[in-house]
Amino acid sequence: EVFQEYGTSECHHFNGTERVRFLEKYNYNRQLYAHFDSDLGYYVADSPVGESTVRYWNSQPEILDDARSAVDTYCRHNYEVSTPFLVRRQ
Repeated sequence: EVFQEYGTSECHHFNGTERVRFLEKYNYNRQLYAHFDSDLGYYVADSPVGESTVRYWNSQPEILDDARSAVDTYCRHNYEVSTPFLVRRQ
């Protein structure tokens, strides 16, 4: 048998970098089991499989701090670095 676990990260930009939302999703065998939403500021279990993992992640201040800071370190940073190459030059 083959088992697959993977995570994805998404940045949603509203009005440039004025409002940014960071989402981190975790899947196991194509089923979403947990996610982090920067609007909430903590991890959420999306299935019973993710409940113990989410409890652990939410109990670790370093893990939460890293996820919360991703709005600035990952989303805003990459937006500012990529924008000159993605937006047409006038």
